[in-house]
Amino acid sequence: FLPSGWSGATGGLTEVSIDAPRIHELLRSLVERFPAIAAQLDAVSIAVDGQIYHDAEFVPLKRDSEIHLLPPVSGG
Repeated sequence: FLPSGWSGATGGLTEVSIDAPRIHELLRSLVERFPAIAAQLDAVSIAVDGQIYHDAEFVPLKRDSEIHLLPPVSGG
């Protein structure tokens, strides 16, 4: 699941399906498909099956894992 704020760079898509063994490969595939999001990936947290990771590059994925890219949230 992609942040809705990225829809301009993803052609309106907020959900894609990618077969990848780890987050590292998943992110690489996303950048190949949507090059405009590359700079934004450095600031995201990643939720894998409900568990949030701030440094998830080598987290292994299952075939049915659900991944959410979470942009930074500012508070007041």
